[in-house]
Amino acid sequence: MIATAEQMRAAENAAFRDGVTPSGLMEIAGEGIARLIQQYFSESSTLVVFCGKGNNGGDAVVVARHLEARGWSVLIRLSVPVDEMVPLTRHHLESLKRPEYISSIPPVFTPLVILDGLLGIGALGSPKGVVADQIMEMNLLRKESGGFTVAVDLPSGLDATTGEVFTPCVQADLTVTVGAVKSGLVADTATPFVGRIALVSLPGLSLAEGDLASVITPSQLRHLLPIRGFDTFKGSYGRIGILAGSSGYLGAARLASSASVHAGAGLVTLYALPESYEILAVSCIPEVMVRQIETYGDVLNEKMDVLALGPGLGSAYHEELRSLVRDVASPCVVDADALNAVSADSSLLSDCAGLRLLTPHPGEMERLFPQIGRTRRDWATEFVTCYPVTLLLKGARTIIAEQGYPPVFNSTGNPGMGSGGMGDVLTGVTAAMIGGGHTPRDAAMLGAWICGRAAEIAIFNDQDSQESLAATSVIRHLGEAFSSLRKADC
Repeated sequence: MIATAEQMRAAENAAFRDGVTPSGLMEIAGEGIARLIQQYFSESSTLVVFCGKGNNGGDAVVVARHLEARGWSVLIRLSVPVDEMVPLTRHHLESLKRPEYISSIPPVFTPLVILDGLLGIGALGSPKGVVADQIMEMNLLRKESGGFTVAVDLPSGLDATTGEVFTPCVQADLTVTVGAVKSGLVADTATPFVGRIALVSLPGLSLAEGDLASVITPSQLRHLLPIRGFDTFKGSYGRIGILAGSSGYLGAARLASSASVHAGAGLVTLYALPESYEILAVSCIPEVMVRQIETYGDVLNEKMDVLALGPGLGSAYHEELRSLVRDVASPCVVDADALNAVSADSSLLSDCAGLRLLTPHPGEMERLFPQIGRTRRDWATEFVTCYPVTLLLKGARTIIAEQGYPPVFNSTGNPGMGSGGMGDVLTGVTAAMIGGGHTPRDAAMLGAWICGRAAEIAIFNDQDSQESLAATSVIRHLGEAFSSLRKADC
């Protein structure tokens, strides 16, 4: 559930009436944020805390205390003198063992984490005075020193309810929101300032009312990945058919089929026309069966639990692709050139023979269903109101929508995913999830989260950077992403 600032304050007040203490919530919040930071930075680093006078600053100082105990170097940048802070924040500052208060940022030679603890959900309007100066200092430090900025609850300068971005506003790489996701964090305007979203839940706090939409969290997905039974076999995890790749675009077929194998598919068959068959047969990973077909329509006679179609197919076979999207009885993941084919007659989506998961990027979505000034959320929800399909609208804040369900926002990923082939990987992963028995909606949530998490792991736990990250790196880290879902908080 997503909450406005007012709904969040009401939930906190109700919790306090039931005996929950502000100090208890602050301790849980700070410890949770520290744990999440360590999932990105496994080795001790330098933490620069920009500390406001309110409880948001107190949360940040608790984070600092936990990381200090794990060997981190902690630098504190105060926005007001200590004696002007609220008592809880002042108390936590005094509990630090070796704080170093700074008036300017010294040279930092270790990985740098910048912690924004300046403003909370009660802040209104544009930041002023010292707070505004420190927001600009944070952003400059991030830019010039390559720091990784973590916002406590929300970036300072962002309206918690509307997502309006004031000047200045912290540009965060990770926003760890506390108790519930604030509605402003998922506004289209907020995405460049919020970055990755993670949630620290607070026991004893529940929302009496709020938006039924949600942001995907590991706790929401974990039950969808039970430990496999010892007596299962390849037939237990589905026959996945993939129709992808044409002359000049064979990489799309290789990526989608490889991703499907590494996402747990039982049997993966890649269908290829005669002109593509030989090269795909020798270039795909050995776990993929490559089968020659004479026309795309031949797959109608194939036995499969799911068909993924579209990546790299080109524009020469649109009529055949439209027929497949309409007539295949198995569930289908419809991507790329299959989406472009459907855009010429999207009415066929109203009468498909089986379940359909559509995975457009914004350009493909525009051809299917023009945005016409809608927010991304409204764009997605109105589309599934018109057509009985599941939609995964890709982008910096991927949205999954299906008629009869509240929309869901993905939380994982990073800017390094802005390169060719990422959509092909997602197609293969979601197809594997459907083949394993998941509904298209659950498959979309799992696929989006897992692919984004694999991209994060590639950068933070391996040797990739945002510039070097490639779709093959995401496939290589899918296993760690699945493991992360089972045991991590982020």
